[in-house]
Amino acid sequence: MTKGNLLIVDDTPENLQVLSATLSEQGYQVRGVVKGKMAIRAAKSAQPDLILLDIRMPEMDGYQVCETLKADPETRDIPIIFISAIDDVLDKVKAFRVGGVDYITKPFQVEEVLARVEHQLTIRRLSQEVRDRHHKLEQEIQERRKAEKAAAAASKAKSEFLANMSHELRTPLNAILGFTQVMSRDLKITPEQREYLGIINRSGEHLLDLINDVLDLSKIEAGIISLYETSFDLYRLLDNLEEMFQIKAEQKKLNLVFSVAPNVPQTIKTDAKKLRVCLINLLGNAIKFTEQGTITLRVNLATEPLTDQNPSDTDSSSLSAFPPRLRFEVEDTGAGISPAEIDNLFDAFVQTETGQKMAEGTGLGLTITRKFVQLMGGTITVSSVVGKGTIFKFGIKISPADVYPVTPQPRQRVLGLEPNQPTYRILVVDDTPENRLLLTKLLEPIGFEVREAANGMECLPLWETWQPHLIFMDTRMPMMDGLEATRRLKSKEKERLSQSNSVLDLSRTIIIALTASAFEERREEILAAGSEDFVRKPFTEEQIFDTIAHHLGVRYRYEELSDSLPLSLSSYSRQEKPDSFFCSELSSLPSAWVTELAQAANQLDEAMIAQLIQKLPTEKADLAKALTDLLHDFRLDVILRVTQAVINHS
Repeated sequence: MTKGNLLIVDDTPENLQVLSATLSEQGYQVRGVVKGKMAIRAAKSAQPDLILLDIRMPEMDGYQVCETLKADPETRDIPIIFISAIDDVLDKVKAFRVGGVDYITKPFQVEEVLARVEHQLTIRRLSQEVRDRHHKLEQEIQERRKAEKAAAAASKAKSEFLANMSHELRTPLNAILGFTQVMSRDLKITPEQREYLGIINRSGEHLLDLINDVLDLSKIEAGIISLYETSFDLYRLLDNLEEMFQIKAEQKKLNLVFSVAPNVPQTIKTDAKKLRVCLINLLGNAIKFTEQGTITLRVNLATEPLTDQNPSDTDSSSLSAFPPRLRFEVEDTGAGISPAEIDNLFDAFVQTETGQKMAEGTGLGLTITRKFVQLMGGTITVSSVVGKGTIFKFGIKISPADVYPVTPQPRQRVLGLEPNQPTYRILVVDDTPENRLLLTKLLEPIGFEVREAANGMECLPLWETWQPHLIFMDTRMPMMDGLEATRRLKSKEKERLSQSNSVLDLSRTIIIALTASAFEERREEILAAGSEDFVRKPFTEEQIFDTIAHHLGVRYRYEELSDSLPLSLSSYSRQEKPDSFFCSELSSLPSAWVTELAQAANQLDEAMIAQLIQKLPTEKADLAKALTDLLHDFRLDVILRVTQAVINHS
């Protein structure tokens, strides 16, 4: 294969012959001409990769030949090396000025000519590669623009799908969880009925947790999740988490230790919701995968970059002013994670081998945790030793709190309105009858006067004639949605107030938007329409009563509640027996019965499980009750797990 095509231009045949023979021996394909005009024709007929050009020639010298070639678009990119006996600086300068790339003085050394030729051909080859890449890049840019348009359309479709799914999934859960709270207020219900309400509530919360995980991941993938920083009491948050997980730890006879360094401030500013989710995911996993030993959460403050941060991300000249960071470590003495699994640990829907055996969760917790940590300005790392335990570490940026958070009051339940207050009129606008009924059943027994509307069209005339003090307005409804109804109502209200001559008529209606959307970004849209506030579904009765009190100044009569966990949105309120209890009890039973129970759980045959439980002897009453509780809680996965463990052990 030839190393390149060369054209030699020299009016001395001896020089032409020597150069041609030398370069041909080195693998170049060489043509030679003795006149300038012949060189121009040769270059245009079959373009060479490089021209070696003598300066002094009859009729047309080398400078003229070079200028002619450079003026022609077809030949201007061919590199030209001048070869001349002239060693004057001005001649060399002129050679470069007319377009030459190099200059060789006669007499020359063959090695020098070969080196300069090879050098220029290398430059030409690399220049061509750059041009090719530039052309390819332009094509890629055009293709990417097309892809971006398609992606934008897909992202819009995905956002609309998520909004619909959020509404369709969370709306019925609002009714399920809401009515369990309404019914739990009834003092006439029996302990058995209260237990059933607890099962319904816990099952609904478990489903809500799974839905929220999927929606959070979908929002992350769509790039529509943001950071919302607020000031809050960090100590209170940690206390609540410790109280929450202490129950789980005690069930498994584990030690739970929260260690907070003295320099950690009590009040900080960051996204409290996302921080709480991260800690719940990590602590929940630690307890889930630990059978004995200790779960430890360590919190400390650092004013320098975290050790797991990429140094290139930080300007070393500004380290002295590095913003404070909170460091968190969650350490367990559990099963550990194999090195082969750590690389994919944070991928969506990926579970470790141990997690798959437990058959719990969605496999999204760590994926969401990593994204939330990144949003809060940090990174998360993991180190683990199989059989000894795992440590997750992450750090987040924090800011000083704007104001000192209000200390939460003791838990209370609203019984009714204090005397000597107006009769407050509240309008509930929702296209779902169950949701209207839920709010009506919550508010009327307290002493509020309540009316209902199924959409914005029904809402407006009711507002005109009834003049409610407050409206709970669903955002998504047929005929006229809540945002449009709010805009029209506020416009009419503004017009009415501007025409009023009496100060007594200047009452305003407070509008509280009800949304089943999981999108925090809708907050600005909702408030811009004219709503004073908004509440997300599923909501708790405390949220509803507190919102009314905040905006209307309502005063309530309360009853004090015990410090035990309430019937509310807490997925850690179950009092399940630890696996060790089931394994011990099941091991003493006939293996055939245990196998039948495992098969029934695997086939989701609830009737068969109930029949098998009834066959247990009276001395196994504790086991029968524990299995019945799992059956009522729809935790067939736990039944399958413990029975399989006993079968495998035997």
